[in-house]
Amino acid sequence: MKSSGIGGQAVIEGVMMKNKDVYAVAVRKPGKEIAIEKSTFVSISEKYKLFKLPIFRGILAFIESMMIGMKTLTFSASFYEEEEIKPGKIETAFTKVFKEKAEKIVMGFTILLSIVMAIGIFMLLPFFIAEFFQSHIESQVTLAIIEGFIRILIFITYVVAISQMKDIKRVFQYHGAEHKTINCIEHGLELTVENVRIQSKEHKRCGTSFMLIVMFFSILFFLFIRTDTVWLRVIIRLLLVPVIAGVSYEFIRLAGKSDSKLVGILSKPGLWLQGLTTKEPEDDMIEVAIQSVEAVFDWKAYLAENTTVAEQEPVKVNEEFSVAKESLLQDEDEDEDDEILRALDKYFIENQKSNE
Repeated sequence: MKSSGIGGQAVIEGVMMKNKDVYAVAVRKPGKEIAIEKSTFVSISEKYKLFKLPIFRGILAFIESMMIGMKTLTFSASFYEEEEIKPGKIETAFTKVFKEKAEKIVMGFTILLSIVMAIGIFMLLPFFIAEFFQSHIESQVTLAIIEGFIRILIFITYVVAISQMKDIKRVFQYHGAEHKTINCIEHGLELTVENVRIQSKEHKRCGTSFMLIVMFFSILFFLFIRTDTVWLRVIIRLLLVPVIAGVSYEFIRLAGKSDSKLVGILSKPGLWLQGLTTKEPEDDMIEVAIQSVEAVFDWKAYLAENTTVAEQEPVKVNEEFSVAKESLLQDEDEDEDDEILRALDKYFIENQKSNE
């Protein structure tokens, strides 16, 4: 079946699902009932067509996904705050100055800080570690490859470390529920707990795969940096980060739609890594994921639309077979009639000869 186009993210005790300009987050509250918040998000690409072009759309998609992710995480966390913390003097003054824009400014700063930290840990730290080998290795190509493997090792170590935390384990279970739910729809099955449970917890269109692809592409891009000046190599790497993110997005986008064996093979490492970031969910987690999907996506209409063609093709074949069969039977009847006529002609001719 064709891609549903929906994507999602695991949050604290819940799942966020996005379909085009609409997204919803469903959270299992402490009282066990499910809270759902549905919102609309209009992409900047609707205003600036540049961000609909390849590479550029990937850069924007990464930033916008972080914006939605931060907002939905804040929503889910609000149900599990032990006690309401009174705002301090600085926070109160900040709110008075910026008023309704205060929350957006804080979110923007948080996203910027997250990006800076990610670049520092996963891009620059491996570079400086690899620099220690420069006195022993002259080849820039070899150093770039070593840097790439250090980057991947740091990322995997980070994922393994946080996966040991109890709360993160539950987030990873919801991550598995998110993938299973989307897989269920895209395999043409009705969205029930039983059908979702048997699905794979890995999915090609996943942020984990995206991060790993970014690291693989960074190796390829950094191979072509040819300068002995350390600070210049750092600047070039920083400038290439958005480009690498854009190219990686295009690959993930292709992988989500393509059935090519080559694309499937190239997607395998990302799927293997998802073995760390996704866990088998409980049934109540699956229920949350289903409600999140149903808030933004008409899966029944999707299944009806995508099974109609499959159902019509056998009918068409059967009709063609019936016509061919009828034609064949008609030809057989005509041949049989011809044989009878020939037999009668032969009988009358022989009878006439005997009378003579």
